[in-house]
Amino acid sequence: MLDRQITNQTLSQDIIPSSRLFPHSTLSNITEDSNDWNLRQLLGLLKRRAVIIAGIVTVGMTGITYSTLNQESVYQDNFQILVEPVNDDSDLGKLNLIDPNMSKLGGLDYESQIQVLKSSELLQPIIKKLQISYPDITYASLIEDLTIIRFGTAKVIEVSYKSNDTEKIKFVLDTISQFYLNYSLDKRQTKLRQGIQFVEKQLPDIKNRVAQLQKEMQIFRQRYNFIDPENQAKGLSGQIQSLTEKRLAVNQQLATTRANYLSLRGQSGQLTAINNAPIYQQLITQQRQLDTQLSGELARFNPDNPIIQSLQEKRNNLLPLIEAEASRALNIKIAEAVTQMRQVEVDSKQLAQTEQQLQNKLEQLPVLSRQYTDIQRNLQLANESFNRFLSTREQLQIEVAQTELPWELIKAPNQPEYPISPNINRNLLLGFGASFLLGLGAAVLMEEIDNTYHTIDSIKDKIKLPILGTLPFDKTIANNYVNRTNKTNDQGVDYPEIDKLTNLFRRQFPRNSRNSYYSQGAFWESLQVLYSNIQLLNSDQPINSLIVSSSVPGDGKSTVAYNLAKIASTMGKRVLLVDTDLRRPQIHELLELNNLWGLTNLISSNMDAKQVIQEIPTINNLSVVTSGPTPPDPGRLLSSQKMRQLMEYFHQSFDLVIYDSPPILGLVDVRLIAPHTNGLILVARMNQTDKSALLQVQDSLKTYPINVLGLVVNGDKSQSGSYYVHYRYSDQEQVHNSSVS
Repeated sequence: MLDRQITNQTLSQDIIPSSRLFPHSTLSNITEDSNDWNLRQLLGLLKRRAVIIAGIVTVGMTGITYSTLNQESVYQDNFQILVEPVNDDSDLGKLNLIDPNMSKLGGLDYESQIQVLKSSELLQPIIKKLQISYPDITYASLIEDLTIIRFGTAKVIEVSYKSNDTEKIKFVLDTISQFYLNYSLDKRQTKLRQGIQFVEKQLPDIKNRVAQLQKEMQIFRQRYNFIDPENQAKGLSGQIQSLTEKRLAVNQQLATTRANYLSLRGQSGQLTAINNAPIYQQLITQQRQLDTQLSGELARFNPDNPIIQSLQEKRNNLLPLIEAEASRALNIKIAEAVTQMRQVEVDSKQLAQTEQQLQNKLEQLPVLSRQYTDIQRNLQLANESFNRFLSTREQLQIEVAQTELPWELIKAPNQPEYPISPNINRNLLLGFGASFLLGLGAAVLMEEIDNTYHTIDSIKDKIKLPILGTLPFDKTIANNYVNRTNKTNDQGVDYPEIDKLTNLFRRQFPRNSRNSYYSQGAFWESLQVLYSNIQLLNSDQPINSLIVSSSVPGDGKSTVAYNLAKIASTMGKRVLLVDTDLRRPQIHELLELNNLWGLTNLISSNMDAKQVIQEIPTINNLSVVTSGPTPPDPGRLLSSQKMRQLMEYFHQSFDLVIYDSPPILGLVDVRLIAPHTNGLILVARMNQTDKSALLQVQDSLKTYPINVLGLVVNGDKSQSGSYYVHYRYSDQEQVHNSSVS
């Protein structure tokens, strides 16, 4: 017997975490999806709760049928009045701009009009006339059977009256229709007279308003001397632009004058100014002539010669004149430059002032333009209102003179022939619909109260574990556990292991012996698929130990464990089924074995395991270890070192060891055994497993180092198994036909 302990880390190396395994790490990512109703769920609900729905529908239809058949016949007829003709006093609507309170004159308020037509003040004259023939008619009885509505969106009011007497209906509707037509004429005349009075009252005020606005416009134009703000703005802009151009030219002239003045202050400028003086040029010419004559005489005479002396004296007398003339000419030029510069400066300032004045006017123009526009708009509105009131007054005066009825009877009342109540077909149809909805509501309520799973989809929505297989319902199975149809892998991938298992099954069971196997039904076929799916979880190294448990008792875990062991043994595996449910053991009862010695004896004593392991004579390769006597503390035994040693011995001695354990919720047994196996298989029973319990188990497994292989769904009463039966019988017929031929 081996002493080493099997740890979860070692097992995690032996079992490849393929995409079909949901180990502990993946359980932490499990979240719940919304439980949306779809068509399949609705059909399932109708099937499960058909009795309740049918009962409620039957009771409801019985009451409705009885009530409908005992109702007294009621007749009804109506007349229709066109209340808004083509000439619907539209002129009065034009007055709304003057007085918003007159809006009611322009369009009919149907809700208010209907209330007026149903009012006691309006109906009292009608009631007095009706009481001559029908004294029992009062306002309360009349208004109870009288219906006044607007006919769709049309300008039509429909008046209906119902009673048991068809002649009474005709008489009442004729009387009311004639009264309403006369009422419309009186109302129209009153309305038109009120409109004329209103117009006459408003005209003087509007006329005074027009005169006042015209006077304001005249004063405004005279004060600011312009007619149109836009033309005034264009004129000012043109003047400003012209003045700007002139000012720029004057500024250029001023710059030139200043430059000329500054040049006269310099030597070059002075020379230019002197050279341009005519008298100065004449004196210079005389000087040059004397210099020429003096040079010629000096060549002939000595300097002391009187001629030379005379010429020299003339020259000396001429030099002061030249100097004085130069000074005089220069001063004249400077004075002219200064005068011109001052004149240009004055012109520039005047242009700038004029331009600023125009600019101020232009800036003030938007304000004036706005004032002008406001006055003009108000004047235009006042003129339009004045003209409209004049036109409306003339139109109203013409209409007052007319006597045509404003309302028109477009459908006259008739004496009804067929009753409107009771409507048997409608009542029965509505009754059925209401009863069905009530039954459906009761079914939904019961479904919400029912805390169990009814479909595979509902399990998939809540439980995020791979479904290894589903077992169909089979009454021949011990304890009548509910099981479900097979569930192949979701990926639809072909594996060679399937062919291997199928060939092994065919070799062990010839055709004639397989007939007895097939006769056991779809349950056994589903078990074979379940076993195949478990083996395919790890294609590199087969699973040789697993634990079968459930969330709460009654889910059929013991039956699943036992039958899974049978299927594995038929596949040629040496299988050991160990009952570790030391609290409520079931395996020995399923196999009708003696439970005097079992697992508790092996753990608590030194018995040899071979003395406790029982081989099943009727099932090859299947051995069983029952639970043995019930101990006071099962958890202490299962957590002992001796239990670990026994498990290692079982794993080495058999190809597959299946442990049937107690439910997980509230017990620690599974948490003590599962970490030392290849994985845990949860069993959930359709229509019995508690939802909250299974969810609680799913959440609790996140905190333990347990490799959860998947979920086995147990219990399906649908028609899924019929596919297997149909396929099997069809196959047998083909074989029989081929043998006969």
